[in-house]
Amino acid sequence: MGQIDCILFDLDGTLIDSNQLIIDSFQHTFKTHLGLDVPATEIVHTLGRPLVEILRQYGADKADDMLETFCVFNETRHDTAIKLFPQVKETLTELKSAGIKLAVVTGKRRRLAWRGLRLFGLDAFMTVVVTPEDTSLHKPHPAPVNKALELLAQRPENTLMVGDSPLDIASARAAGTYTAAVNWGVVPLRFMLAKQPDFIIQTMPDLIDICLLKPQV
Repeated sequence: MGQIDCILFDLDGTLIDSNQLIIDSFQHTFKTHLGLDVPATEIVHTLGRPLVEILRQYGADKADDMLETFCVFNETRHDTAIKLFPQVKETLTELKSAGIKLAVVTGKRRRLAWRGLRLFGLDAFMTVVVTPEDTSLHKPHPAPVNKALELLAQRPENTLMVGDSPLDIASARAAGTYTAAVNWGVVPLRFMLAKQPDFIIQTMPDLIDICLLKPQV
């Protein structure tokens, strides 16, 4: 393993605990427009894809109306319904102090992604934030990760992608970076393991061990 000098993070479910809000927002939207009671276990497997893409999967002819409903429900609850996962800021502080570049590669819309980052002061850590508006292809395609690497002038073999979805791992692996799956997301670990991530991390400080303390070979 080469020296890791850049870490790309997914946002929702990785740095910010917003999964329940997202699930509630989808369930409210599908019930309102389609009369569907979609179980959380089904919604979980769509997470990581762009919002509009998911809505079109369920009701292409009503996607615009569903988008509006989702956004109103989600954004009016956003700031009080989400929180940081434990030890996120402490870990980012140590990594950034060590000279590691930090960035976000998310399926979340740009405006709301930045809103969440600023809410917790995470924007100060991130050199680059890649959102669905930045690429025409999305996770699991490597395009979002490649875009981040391009903006950072970063080599994939010196980069680690951290995420809570199989889509994160697939996208990063296709782009040639190392991969780390978090074990605090809502996606069952077996689905993450099926994508063969290089690391499974139990807590955020595990990244310090991976990137700063373990000898590189």
